[in-house]
Amino acid sequence: MPATPLAELGERARTAARRLARATAAEKDEALTRAADLLAERSADVLAANGSDVSRAAESGADEAVLDRLRLDGRRLEQMAEGLRAVAAHPDPVGEVVEGCTRPNGLVVERVRVPLGVVGVIYENRPNVTADAAALCLKAGNAALLRGSGGALASNVAIVALMREGLAKAGLPEDGVVLVEDVSHEAARAFVQLSGVIDCLIPRGGPGLVEMVRAQATVPFVVDGDGNCHIYVDRAADLEMARRIVLNAKLSRPSVCNAAESLVVHTDVAPAFLSSAGRALLDAGVELVGDERARALLPEIGVAGEDDFGAEFLGPKMSVAVVDDLDAAIGHVQRYSSGHSEAIVTEDLRAARRFVREVDAAAVLVNASTRFVDGGELGLGAEVGISTQKLHARGPMGLRELTSVKWVVYGEGQIRT
Repeated sequence: MPATPLAELGERARTAARRLARATAAEKDEALTRAADLLAERSADVLAANGSDVSRAAESGADEAVLDRLRLDGRRLEQMAEGLRAVAAHPDPVGEVVEGCTRPNGLVVERVRVPLGVVGVIYENRPNVTADAAALCLKAGNAALLRGSGGALASNVAIVALMREGLAKAGLPEDGVVLVEDVSHEAARAFVQLSGVIDCLIPRGGPGLVEMVRAQATVPFVVDGDGNCHIYVDRAADLEMARRIVLNAKLSRPSVCNAAESLVVHTDVAPAFLSSAGRALLDAGVELVGDERARALLPEIGVAGEDDFGAEFLGPKMSVAVVDDLDAAIGHVQRYSSGHSEAIVTEDLRAARRFVREVDAAAVLVNASTRFVDGGELGLGAEVGISTQKLHARGPMGLRELTSVKWVVYGEGQIRT
């Protein structure tokens, strides 16, 4: 069966968005809860579809990082369902009065949250994004127009079918979630040019996808950018704490954007720390590449070039730099940061405060793993992406980031003189 034309899919989403904009919180929460129940009830169907995607990817020679992002299992499906329920449990942002005042002439002025309309999400082999994006868009009163990758098509079709069924069971239009099944490059370019349909576009993927959006999109977009996340181990760090944080940030799931890719260590603690944490990373199969001072302490590691220090590896590789002081650490981070998440481990409050103040990133952490920069972990329920730009959203994008505001003015016949 040929894919439905993109223009028709966009119009269906646009029509659904008008109904979702006036949906009650109870209706939206019921749709999400029913979809979560369906994920649990039909997990075997979703896993079978995902299994076919994973098999095709493995046969085509995909590396383990790609397979990990693509692969679903029972626990990940449970987490997806939990995410839907968590979003349902959040307060409805639509209609929230952001601020208000009464003017001297008696006018009551308010700024009120309203849905964006149709949110387009274009993304690569991450089927969990399908459920998270659909859930957040729905709760914020938007229609979700989704365009995933060919590698995850069977998984996405299965998940979207359950989301649409949940909408229907709640009395809301199924087209509140629409999946574009044409995964050609031509369709991707046409998708990002759906002016008059997509109100906000969110790309989630590698540099190639982001550059395509920057070059060709004709609709407003928010970039979910690279995650070259640094951890700086300060001279005043608790080295055992730092070791636990670095190992968690690198090893817990190396293929995701909030995994640590770069390690920066103060020279005073570098011998002790790298002999412990560096050795543990090597023993865990992480390829380390470093500057001259790091290699003097760990002679078996490779040479890090400029590209290595600026890279998002999304796998078992990490760059290491040794620095003289906090100034040099901040300078290194600022030079190579992608603006995602940066962390310092220190017991020195002044150093921590300076790092927080001077490091320009969407998230800055003190004595905590970069893996916490995630919508669910930060209390958003889920996220539709992590913005590395500054307008209109920055960091994990939850419900409020999927709304706009409008001015509402109440008068009693006032006229302007």
